[in-house]
Formats: sequence, C-alpha cells, structure tokens
Amino acid sequence: MLSQLSISHLRNITELRFEPGADINLLLGVNGSGKTSILEAIHLLALGRSFRTRSLKNALQFGEKQFQITARTENQTPVGLQFDAAAGLQIRLNSAPLKRLSELASQLPLQYISANCHQFFELGPRFRRQLVDWGVFHVEPTFNFHWQSYKKILLQRNSALKKRKNIDEIQLWDEHLIKHGEKINSLRQRYLQHLMQDFSVIFKRLCMDYKLAEFSLRHKSGWSKDHDLRHALEKGFERDRSLGYTKAGSHAADWSFRINDADPAEMLSRGQQKLFYLALSMAQGSLSINSERDRTILLIDDLSSELDISHQETVLDELEKLPVQSFITSADSTLKDMIQREKDMVFHVKHGAMDGIES
Repeated sequence: MLSQLSISHLRNITELRFEPGADINLLLGVNGSGKTSILEAIHLLALGRSFRTRSLKNALQFGEKQFQITARTENQTPVGLQFDAAAGLQIRLNSAPLKRLSELASQLPLQYISANCHQFFELGPRFRRQLVDWGVFHVEPTFNFHWQSYKKILLQRNSALKKRKNIDEIQLWDEHLIKHGEKINSLRQRYLQHLMQDFSVIFKRLCMDYKLAEFSLRHKSGWSKDHDLRHALEKGFERDRSLGYTKAGSHAADWSFRINDADPAEMLSRGQQKLFYLALSMAQGSLSINSERDRTILLIDDLSSELDISHQETVLDELEKLPVQSFITSADSTLKDMIQREKDMVFHVKHGAMDGIES
C-alpha cells in the first residue's frame, strides 16, 4: 500500500506529488489529463514495467532524458525508480539497489484492470496462468522457489532436446521437473478452489443477474488428468524429441470458471464480462492479505467504460468492503458522490497536475 507518491517527467506529468488514501482513490479528469499516467507510474514502481509500452523511452516527457517515480509504503519503506535514456532503468528498495523484481512484487502486490479488461476472455492460456500465478505467489511462500526452479530445469531439458542429446542426458532433468511441476500443480489447484469461492460471492453481488448461478472450476494441469507428470513425460518422449521441446508440464496448464457449466465468454455481455474480471481481481486482492504490508493495490482504468452508473456504484460499494487500496480513473465527476468512507479520496487531475483534492 502506498502512503506517498511522487512523479516527475513521465509523459505529460512534469512534477506531481500526493498522499493517497488507504482505501478508494478516485482520479477524475478529462481524457488526456494524466490520470492513466499516474496508474502507469504506480505499475512501474511495483512491477518494473509499463502496461502501455515496452520501450520506456516512449514514456519520457517530451524533451526530457530521465523520469523518476518515488514512493513510501504504509510502513514507510522508501521505493524509488529512475529511467534514464542512456543509463536505463534503476530501482531502489529501502535505499538499496534492487536485486530481484520478486522483492518488489512482494512489497507492492498490484493488479492492473484496463478499460477493456473484458478482453480477458479472448486471451490465451499464458495470460490465465500468469493471473493465477500472481495470486499463488502472494499466498504460498514456496511457490516462487518451485516455479523458478521449474523454469530453469525446463530450459535445460528443452536445450537437450533441441540439440538431440542422448536419452540419458535428456531424462536426467525429468526427476527434478516432476518434483517441482507436481508441487506447482497442487499449489495452483488449492489456490483456484479458494479463489472460486471468493469470486462467486463477489460476482453475484456485482452482477445480480447471476445471483442464483452455480460456479465450477475447470483446471488442466498441463498433462492428462488420468496420469501423473512422470507418465506424461515418458509417453511423450519421442514426440518431444521430434518437436525439440517439452510439451507436457506445468508450463502448459490452463483453467477457467464456468457459470452453470457454461462458458462465460459465450453468455455474458461486455459489461458483465468486465464485472467478471473485476470480481476476479477483487477476489485475488482479498486472498492475498497475509499481513498489512501485503495489502493489494488495484489500478482500475476508466471504470465508466462498459458499465452504467448503477454498476459503477455497485463496484465502488464492493471495494468499500475489501481490504485493498484502489486507484480508479474516470472522466465522470458524479462518481465522487458515491464514495462513503472518510479514508476515501478524490483527486482532480488536469494537464498532468493535481487540480484539487477532496476527502
């Protein structure tokens, strides 16, 4: 959770500093005022990358060679990020150079919800794996070790396959791949069961049309459900040698939530699909609470997109119930009348600067 944020020379923001509230933070302003750039700054600070561009040079304010973002977390831990067009990206956590991005992610668990998040249903298994792995990372302390180990071993096995090494050299990696892959699978399955329970409660409140619906989980481990990973690797060995890579494993997993045993993508409107993704993110934010330090940050860009005023109010009401810090952008100033708690804040953004603050 952030208690202070400063941004300089990022897109149309020359200098901006503010102290966000602990709960809902509404960023109101016309299109192009800099609202989404504030979300981008927080995203950069928490994950070390932008959701708008792959090249951070594109995020520099016109005529500038460097941008900076600094913040303090609720426990006053300083976090700083600087991008220089010549020197590249530097990140400091608690005044020391950052060694691993996972350290940053554990300090600032963050989810970004784009204006077109209904496109979640059009994205492939890789995106869905990343989504669930974000959640498992924040609730299962051992997950990152198993996942990082698995990726390194998979890389070695694939290299041996591609180079057409002998059978013994290839299968040398199987035991370790099985050990970590099976553990990853069990952690994902357990997390998804808990996630589905919380998601179904939140989604029914956000989308009353489905308040009596039944929800179920479909999880594909990445290998046949009738056998274990060992059997899958043995059975697929010749296929893997022919392809030059390992086909079965945790890297091929997928999952979905079904509504009344039907595919949500085929039954929900665009607005309902957005509510589906919002409920999913809220449920993940709720599950990731291990301590006050782990309070999730939700970045919601253009809440008004695809949602009528009634559903926007429902989303804000639901956020009031959750122990998350949210930053919500909108061009609709009527939203400020819908927030309820004293800790909620309203910030008016104009030309890359704060034009007013309400609480």
